[in-house]
Order: sequence, then structure tokens, then C-alpha cells
Amino acid sequence: MSAISTKPNVPKKHSKLQETWRRFSKNGRAVVGLCIVIMLVLCAVLAPIISPYEPNAQDPRNRLQGPSADHWFGTDELGRDILSRIIYGARISMSVGLIAICISLIGGVTLGAIAGYYGGTIDNIIMRCMDVLLSIPTILLNISIVAALGSGLQNVMIAIGVSSIPGYCRIVRASILSLRDQDFVEASRAAGANDFFLITRHILPNCLAPLIVQATLKIGAAILSCASMSFLGLGIVPPTAEWGSMLSTGRDFLRDAPHVCIFPGLAIMAAVFSMNLVGDGLRDALDPKLKD
Repeated sequence: MSAISTKPNVPKKHSKLQETWRRFSKNGRAVVGLCIVIMLVLCAVLAPIISPYEPNAQDPRNRLQGPSADHWFGTDELGRDILSRIIYGARISMSVGLIAICISLIGGVTLGAIAGYYGGTIDNIIMRCMDVLLSIPTILLNISIVAALGSGLQNVMIAIGVSSIPGYCRIVRASILSLRDQDFVEASRAAGANDFFLITRHILPNCLAPLIVQATLKIGAAILSCASMSFLGLGIVPPTAEWGSMLSTGRDFLRDAPHVCIFPGLAIMAAVFSMNLVGDGLRDALDPKLKD
């Protein structure tokens, strides 16, 4: 007779990343948002391959043509293919979103960590500066920075990144204030760890969940801010294909050729909406109170 196993059935443990993905994938709306984001990223990366026309190729004889077999999204006031320009515009919007968020993350995390860990006068100075930035409407702050630095993609990224710093600074500061006196931090400090080691190895890793959620949501806001500034003429300089500038130039033809504005507007809406869905899904997946 074969021996009967007496080992208990121990459930297999999953890593933190696997558990997060399992919970994220159960959220249908978040998965839909992720699929849209992946599609936009692929459009940005593969634009020269999948674009049917050159984004700036003009054909005045076919200007303001509606959607057709040759031009799925129609043509604009200069006869340029709108679909091609939207595909190339994804490069601008996604790069602005990612780079602007990187700028704000670096600035916000650094300032928030210093303010929360050291406290006192340093904390007061940093947080009062953040309060000043928060007191200015985001669009006005962006316009002021771009007006001072000049129009262009690089300056738009800087403006959007700087205006988003206070949000990350507040999140990191609040997290550090609740963690800096915990037992595991005190034990590492007693073992001789310096402040930089304590912040980067023990405290900041415990702030990642809210930072990831905030960054995901802010990418959508950055894309919308870039489109808004380009719409006002302070963003990307024409003839570069960018969704906001396409809306700005197409509004003069809204009555006779509404497709010139509709499709860039839908692209902006899809990008912002999908990033918000992904951010909401990550928030639910990383929230320890919602474990099932």
C-alpha cells in the first residue's frame, strides 16, 4: 500500500507584484483602460510604420474632406491626413505625460522626504513654498512658466512637471511623518544607518503605493494640460502634430468640417479616460483595506 500523505495543503504564496496584478486584472474597467493605454503607446512607438501618410504632407485639392476609404478620419484645412497626425500626436502627448511626471516625481519626492524627515524650520519653508504653488490655478501657473521660458515641447514638460510637484511633496511628507518613528526605522538607526540610507531603503519603499496611483492619474492630467496649452497657442509649435494644436486650428472649421475637431478631441478623451481607469484600478489593487 502506498503511504498516505499527511502534509497539509498550504496555499501557494504569491509575490506582491503577482497579487497586485491578480487584483488589478479582476477590475474590468481598469483592464479596458490598460488596453487603451497600450494601444496609444504602440501608436506612439510604431507611428512611422502604421501611419498611412506623412503627418505634414499637404494636399490642398482634398482639404477638409470627410472620412473616406483613403482618409479614415478625413483631412484638415491643408489637406493633411488627420489619422496620421493623431498617430504622430500620440508621441507628443505620451512623452509629455511621462517626462513631466518624472520631473514632478523627482522634485516632489526629494522635497517631501526632506520636509517630512527633518521637520522644523526646513519643513515650514518647503511646505509654505508648496502652499504658494497650490494657491495658483494650475493652468495659470503653466502659462506663466511657459511665457517666461518660451513655447516649445521642452518648456511645456518643465511647466507641467513643476506645477505637479506640490501633490507628490505632500504625499511623501505625510507618509514619512507616519513612518520615521516606527520600530524598524529606529532599529536601523541604532545599527548605524545614516539618514540617506534610512530614507531610501526603509521609508520611501513604503510610500510607493500612493505615489504610483498619483503618478498614473497625473499622466492623464499632464496630457490634458499639454493639449490645453497647445490650444491656447503656448504649447507645441505648428506644424508639429499635437492633439491640442489640432483642436485649436480646427475650431475655425467646426461648422463646415466638424471631423477636424472631433477626432483629436476623441483622442484626448481616450488618453485621459484610460489613464484615469488605470489609476483607479491601481488604487483598488494596492489598497490593503480592500484585500479579498
